[in-house]
Amino acid sequence: MTPASFPTWLHSLAIVSLILGFICAIVIIVDEFRRPQHMWIMNVVWPLTALFGSVIWLAFYFAWGRGMTRERHQAMQRQQERKKREGSDPDGGMDMGTQPPFPVMVAKGASHCGAGCTLGDIVAEWLAFGIPAVAVAFGWHSLFDEKTFAVWILDYIVAFLLGVIFQYFTIKPMRDLSVGQGIVQALKADVLSISAWQIGMYGFMAIAQFAWLNPAYGHKAEVNSPEFWFVMQVAMLCGFVTSYPVNWFLLKAGVKEKM
Repeated sequence: MTPASFPTWLHSLAIVSLILGFICAIVIIVDEFRRPQHMWIMNVVWPLTALFGSVIWLAFYFAWGRGMTRERHQAMQRQQERKKREGSDPDGGMDMGTQPPFPVMVAKGASHCGAGCTLGDIVAEWLAFGIPAVAVAFGWHSLFDEKTFAVWILDYIVAFLLGVIFQYFTIKPMRDLSVGQGIVQALKADVLSISAWQIGMYGFMAIAQFAWLNPAYGHKAEVNSPEFWFVMQVAMLCGFVTSYPVNWFLLKAGVKEKM
């Protein structure tokens, strides 16, 4: 057993998984310096999602994310302008062949949501761990005997705010909206998406912490342990699963932008 009273296999697995996630994020960051995304916010989204998605999201990036660079976007614009001049594309619309399949666009939309959740949870969890009074302010000892539930409220608030910011910098330039309109549309796009993501994430975290780790090893994984963040990686994948159908609906309804 490790000093944290978790088995060695779990401790080692957690460390390897976290290191692999960091490596994948670094690979994406390095690649983005050479091939920056057309929408700058996606330069932030892809590495953040790799922290939990690891090699799966790295492969997803190289398959469907890496191509959406400024150079490709400019080439597509030149192609559209040429077609307009030739009269073959009077509306100036994008060829369907230049768009990824709809399920891929949904996955991108869900990942966009997940990036805000990832950053929000990192900030909130470490803040509440370093300053316990923050958890007290959100109901620990008053509303909840269990600190985890109070921190989850903070998690949701921070993740939601960051998610709206991420969404704002996607919707506003794509729709050419004013600041106020951009904020309203970002709020509309993120309420259901973030909520669905957090449901999946909280659900798995609850199972892992209260139905597995605590009964099996006598205590939950703390924020300063690799086991906690390994469980969080898996929880984020569960969040992706629960938010995917919601993002499908939001993209079909035109509430979120296709990417």
